[in-house]
Amino acid sequence: MEATGLPGLSVVVTHDGEVVHAAGYGHDSGGRPVTADTPMRVASVSKSFTAMAVMTLVERGRIALDEPVAEQLPGFTMADPRAARITVRQLLNQTSGLSDRTVDIPATESATSLADYTARLADSRLAADPGTHWEYCNVNYDLAARLVEVASGRTFEEYLRDKVFGPLGMSSSSVSADAVADGYNSVYGAWLPRAELPAFLDGTGSGGVVTTAADMGKWLITQTGGGRPLVKRASLETMHRSTVLRPYGMGWGTDEDTGLLTHSGNLFTYTAAQAISPETGYGFAVMTNSAALYDDAYAIMLGLTALAEGRTPEPVGGDRQLFEAVLGGIALLSAGLGALGAARARRWAARRAGRRGWRAAVRLVPVLIPAVVLATYPDWVSVLTNGRTVTWAQMTYFPAPLSITLLVAALAGVAVAAARVIALRRPVSPRAPRGAGSRRS
Repeated sequence: MEATGLPGLSVVVTHDGEVVHAAGYGHDSGGRPVTADTPMRVASVSKSFTAMAVMTLVERGRIALDEPVAEQLPGFTMADPRAARITVRQLLNQTSGLSDRTVDIPATESATSLADYTARLADSRLAADPGTHWEYCNVNYDLAARLVEVASGRTFEEYLRDKVFGPLGMSSSSVSADAVADGYNSVYGAWLPRAELPAFLDGTGSGGVVTTAADMGKWLITQTGGGRPLVKRASLETMHRSTVLRPYGMGWGTDEDTGLLTHSGNLFTYTAAQAISPETGYGFAVMTNSAALYDDAYAIMLGLTALAEGRTPEPVGGDRQLFEAVLGGIALLSAGLGALGAARARRWAARRAGRRGWRAAVRLVPVLIPAVVLATYPDWVSVLTNGRTVTWAQMTYFPAPLSITLLVAALAGVAVAAARVIALRRPVSPRAPRGAGSRRS
């Protein structure tokens, strides 16, 4: 906590069917101490719960893992004939061909139910043939949650409560619980409380679970084969087993450096990470009520792993502070250079008195580059995140320091360009010939 400066943090460590450590540190946005029983949003860690819900229905014969989704989910159609071949296994393995690049994500985010969500996919297409390409896409798990509803005849929230959370004694866990304090964003080192984006407060299978460190301990125990089993051992191994396309199973990925089975979750004001060690039987979960450019939750989880295995953990903390200090410095430098460039605009124009027109215009291009980058900001962030849909609203949350720095640089560049254009349009006073005039003897 001291090294990372996080406002709040909860952790749990399990081993051989027992909780070794469960605790909370720091505070929530209301000033209350964070404990092992403080509700936290775990974002995409929810996918492992959705996969478990599906597998319970597979074992009951209600869902066929290797049969097409379209044959088991009325209302699921897409403007791509290949979608009829997507199997349930491919949804959970993220190998269905679904992609943010070819699905109308904004349309799905305004859906009022999982049934409505499914119907809104009708005009979308696939990015690849099912089973040939791995791509992380929340739509896979939102469709899986709708399949749970159809196969069980209950809402996804009810099914998780009664068939997953309930049997494990996870009494403080739910989907999209309202009683969760606002999280925080770091803005140049200052933690500001922010309400989560409304589009991400839903009951879907990709990221809606709210839970506690105490409850996560029960979840990790069953994932390592202890406690009350929800499914047979073979089903558990199926969820943990990676595909040939990617070290990713069903709501669990394999960290190739450590051999841990892991999954992280990142919302706009909360982060989480979970891991289990097949070799040692340890389980770990770390949850924070904050989100920033650097995710400390995963680093803390790896540190706990090292401690459990008798190794010295790598130092944590400082990365977020360093990144944001550098960005703050760039913002201040940009503002200073912008003011200086605008003040010297007449001098700049005077030096180019004989090169007006396109030559002078070319000289304006460098200072306008930040503005061009800002105008295409969500687009290039989407490219850097492998095609994930990114909106302007999202860029005001945990990337806020980067967004503000880019805005300052863009405004500074535009101010300099405007000042130079104004100076160029003013008439230039003729200069006296060099050497003209009298000289005193």
